[in-house]
Formats: sequence, C-alpha cells, structure tokens
Amino acid sequence: MSPTDPAPAMTAPDSSAPSAHPAPSRLPLGTLVAGCLAVCLAQIALAVPATLNGLFQEDLHPIGSQLTWISDAFLLPVTVLELTFGVLGDLFGRKRLLVGGSVLVVVGEAVSAMSDGVHLLWVGQVVSGLGAAALFPTSLAMIAAGTHSHRDRARGITVWAAALSTGGFVAPVIGGVTGSHDSWRAAFVVVVVIAVASTVVGLLGAEDSRAPEGRSLDLGGQLTVGIGLFALLYAVIQGPTDGWGSTPVVVAFVVAAVFVVLFVVAERRARSPLLRLELFANRAFAVASVVAVVGMFGFLGTAYATSIRLGPVQHQSPLRTSVAFLLLNGLTLVLAPLTSRLLERVSGRWILTVGLALMAAGDFLAATLPVADRALTSLVLPLGLVGVGFAFTVSSITATAVNTVPLHYAGMASASTSLLRDFGFTLGPAVIGAVALSRAGSLFSSDLHHSALSPQVKAAAAEVAAEGGPLAVNSLPAASPPGGAAPLALEALGHGYALGFAICGAAALVSCLLALIALRRTDSPRHTGTAAPTVPETAASA
Repeated sequence: MSPTDPAPAMTAPDSSAPSAHPAPSRLPLGTLVAGCLAVCLAQIALAVPATLNGLFQEDLHPIGSQLTWISDAFLLPVTVLELTFGVLGDLFGRKRLLVGGSVLVVVGEAVSAMSDGVHLLWVGQVVSGLGAAALFPTSLAMIAAGTHSHRDRARGITVWAAALSTGGFVAPVIGGVTGSHDSWRAAFVVVVVIAVASTVVGLLGAEDSRAPEGRSLDLGGQLTVGIGLFALLYAVIQGPTDGWGSTPVVVAFVVAAVFVVLFVVAERRARSPLLRLELFANRAFAVASVVAVVGMFGFLGTAYATSIRLGPVQHQSPLRTSVAFLLLNGLTLVLAPLTSRLLERVSGRWILTVGLALMAAGDFLAATLPVADRALTSLVLPLGLVGVGFAFTVSSITATAVNTVPLHYAGMASASTSLLRDFGFTLGPAVIGAVALSRAGSLFSSDLHHSALSPQVKAAAAEVAAEGGPLAVNSLPAASPPGGAAPLALEALGHGYALGFAICGAAALVSCLLALIALRRTDSPRHTGTAAPTVPETAASA
C-alpha cells in the first residue's frame, strides 16, 4: 500500500527520448512538482481513513469484518496493480497515467465523502486505490526518466521520497482536524481538493515520457495474482464473521491456493513476468523477501490495531488518534537524513535488523497496555519505537534485497521486493483484524455467559453481538438494556487487540532473527547506498 522502488526503466535515461533533440541537463521543474504532488496525494489518500475508523463505527455502524474491508478496499488494488501501472506508463505514456490516477482519486474520494453506508465507502476506496496504484510508480518513473545523470537522479528521487513522507505526515493531521468536528466526510473533501490540484498541475506542468522497449503486459500473471490475492484476503477477513469452516471461506481458501499455483505457471511462461521467479533461486534474496512480507505485515498490523484501539474501542477523538499516527508515520520523514547516511556507511542488513528489533519491542510493550488506559502518553514509547524501527526498516529492505543479487538484476529485485512488501502491507489489517475479532468474540461470549447480568440483558447483548460482534456491543449507550454488557465487550476487545499487537511483535521479531542469521553471509563489498537507489518511504496505516 505503498510506494514503489526504482524499477529497471528508472535506472537509465528514457530510451524513447528522440535523438534529434539534446537531453536537457536538469529535470524540468513542472515534472518534479507534478510527480511530488501526485505521490503526496496518493499517500494522503491511503493514510487518511486510519484516523477515522472510530467515526466510521459510530456513523455507518459497520458489522463484523466490514470495518476491516474499508482499509483493504484501498490497499488491494495498490498491491495487485502497482507494477502493472508501471508497465502501462512505459507503454502508453506516463503523463496520461499521472493525470488519470489523480482523476480516479478525485472520483473515489468524492464517492467516499458522499457515502451513506459502508458499501458505498468501499466503492470509493477501491476507486481511490486504483488511482494511487497508478500514481506511486508513475510519479517516480517520470522523475527518474527526466534526469540524465546519476547525481540529478539521486536528487530527484530524494525530493520524491520527501514528498511521499510528507503525505504520510500530513494525512493524520487532515483526518484529526476534520474528524475532531465529527465530519469524516470533510477529510475526503480535503483530499478531493488536493487531487484536483494534482490533476491540473500534472496536465499543465508534467512532460510526458515512456520507455516501451522490452516492456509488455503480463495479463496471465495479473489475473491470477489478482484473483488469488482477493480470495485469500476474503477468506482471512470473513473467517471470524462467517466461521472458518463455512462454505464461502473454505472455497475462498481453495481458490486462493489454485490461483497461486496458476500464477507460478503463468510467470514461468511469461515473456515479461510480473514477478521474476528466478530470483528466488537465490536463497539470500528469498530470505530477504520473506523478511519484507512478514516485517511489513507487522507494521501495518500495528497501525490497524492502533487505529481500532483508539477509535471504535476507546472512542477517542480523531485528533487524538492522529497523534499516534504521527508517531508511526511522521518519524520516517524526520529520520530520513539519518537513515540515508547510515545506508551509505553500514550494511543494510544491520539497519534492517535493528529496525525490526525496535518494532518488535514497541509492539510487545503496546500489548501490555490495559484497554482502560486512554492516556496518549502511554503510547509514546511503544509507538515511538515502532515508528523509529519502521523508518530504519522500510529504507533498508530494498537495499538489503538488492545486495543479495548480481548488479544487473538490481532493478528487477527492487520491483519484486516492492510487490512483496505491498503484499505484506495488505495482509496486516486483514490478519490482525481477523485474529483480534475472533479472540474478542470468543472472550465476550464466555464472559457474558458467566456474568451476573440479568437474563434479559444477556439475551439482548448476545443478539447485538451475533449481528455486529463485540464492537457493536461496545458502542451501545449505557442506558439501553444491552448496554450493560458494554464493559465486558470493552475488556474482550482489549484482549483481542493486545493479541494483535503481540502477533505483530512476533512477526517483527521473526523477521529480525531471519535478517540477522540467514542474511549473515550476504554482505556485499559494495556499500548498500551505492548498489541501487534507496528510497526513504512511509506507509500509511489502515
């Protein structure tokens, strides 16, 4: 859900530039501004809903897994289509995709702002996700193609990365300020305004570029991975609501397994595959890829658990929730100069190990916080550790993976790692939401059965829980008959999302140990910072 790294076409001047005209010595200012505004917009659109989950719960009354689908409705198209949009830009022109992506965000955010129910909100987020999937790779490719020296390209990518990190910093502020007035729709309206500005700037200021040589669409890989990923997410998200043994969930798992196999077959036959499977014959790259998926799953899972804990569970305001997300996302921007210098002087493997260790420590601390503790100061240390750890981790994952393969595979390894990292991002909310709700539902049912509440209150609360789960009971007014069970629901949800934090911590710890042990022989004599461009990134929370 998430920004992409420089791909092969971004490591050399645009091959399609007409030879009759000398290449400009500097990146056109209009292209730089358009690309930076576009990626900032994509990151803002991705991150804004994170601070609004509490208001979604209060206003739209989502039941069961519907709240989780708001997050993954945006993340799914970004994960599945990001690399395909990169190819489309190379083939048909990047300016078209930059402007078209911004237009899709305008439409999607407008639909979200006008939503009167959770289903229409899903539609809006899917459309916005499609736009972001076009903007992330296209904005970076336009800036890289517009430069004609390693130094200028490095500067352009640095400015692009700063714009992306700024989006991750600004998004919680937008959500917090607008949401503090109980107007989650206003947050989407603000994003619409930014998207309109991005559309105009891209249309008037950006210079077109393309690089069609050697590029082609991998339709078989795209279809199989799209269906397989959607089926897997459906099964994971709906499992707690429908039952893990229910027919739709079992069928979804089977479909996911079948299409993963078909994806492997399609990639082996494709002339220009979406994911280069031969890279995984390199054991070190395979390990680095696992670290990318599991580690980023842990971060987005943490962000999602934090969002639900502060919003629908504790009913804290979006403005207070935004402070937590500034700790998670904003530190990446603050620490960007430090991580850049470290990557020039220290092996990416060590930075990755330290970052994942910090993330694990923060998650385990967050898991110990009682659900009744509403003080933001209690979150500063755990979320601060996760934020610092993420800043180190996300900037070193690609560098570490790239340094495990021969230099001529650097761009391919970067693009493949981007796809896998985004897959980890998408899994985070799905898995943590499923585990936490399953645990909370089980505890609430047991506690309700053994409580001293009257049979009438128990029956009423059980009926609400059967429809909307513990989150629905937790949102009931105390004066209503089933409202007497709300404290039980709050406690159950606290345990459920504490388990979610613990799982994220375990994922980060496993990734840390893999990076430390399995990658110990992969350090390259060439410095991480010079192997390939590395991008300080931020990911939005869902």
